[in-house]
Order: sequence, then structure tokens, then C-alpha cells
Amino acid sequence: MARRAAVAAGEPGRLTVWYDGDCPICTAEIGLMRRLDRSRAIAFVDLSLPGACPTDRAARLARLHAQPRGGAMLSGAAAFVAMWRVLPGLRALAFVASAPPVLWLLERAYLAFLRARPTLQAIARRGAA
Repeated sequence: MARRAAVAAGEPGRLTVWYDGDCPICTAEIGLMRRLDRSRAIAFVDLSLPGACPTDRAARLARLHAQPRGGAMLSGAAAFVAMWRVLPGLRALAFVASAPPVLWLLERAYLAFLRARPTLQAIARRGAA
């Protein structure tokens, strides 16, 4: 239950998301989130830009990070859930995903994605060329 509360901390208009702007997969996903964020509830920060990272850049690039204003830093699946929570069309998904067993499964899936990410990035870059 405590995990659900930590994920639910994000409020509309009060979330910052850091992402890897050099990653074609990350850029495509953030592009979709930007389109869904019609009220501009999320501040998206591209870590590929100089001065964009307030802390350890390598740690921020390794996983998706989000932070509700005044809240704890979230990463991985919890960061996705926080992002979904502030997007009207994805709030129901965020509610389901914040349940501890579902969040645990999403985190495992995210870890698998991270292992495959370099290969997927190479494929995406070749496809874009």
C-alpha cells in the first residue's frame, strides 16, 4: 500500500519528467506523452541538452525519472505511472498500474526493456536513416 501512495503523489501540473533526448525510442514515447498532455501538466526535460540535468546525468539517463513538485524522485515503472496519472486519458491505467503486484510486473518489464534498449535503439536509428 505504501508503494501505491508514493506513485499517487503526482498532481496535475506538478510533474517534471527527465528523458534521454538522444534515444529515438524515448523521444518517440515522450512525443506521444506531449501530444496527450494538452493542459501542459508535465515539464519534459531533455537530458541531451547542456545544463538540463540537476544531478547525476548517467543515473538519469539510465532510467526514466519523474518528480512531482515537492515529492520524491521516482524512476522506472513508478515514473511512468506518475506521468500517466497526470494525463486525463491515462488516469485509469495509472490507477491499475499503481497496484503493487502490477507495478512490480511493470518494473520487471521495464528492466527487460532496458537490457534490450541498446539493440532497439540501433534498430530505430537504422530505420530512421
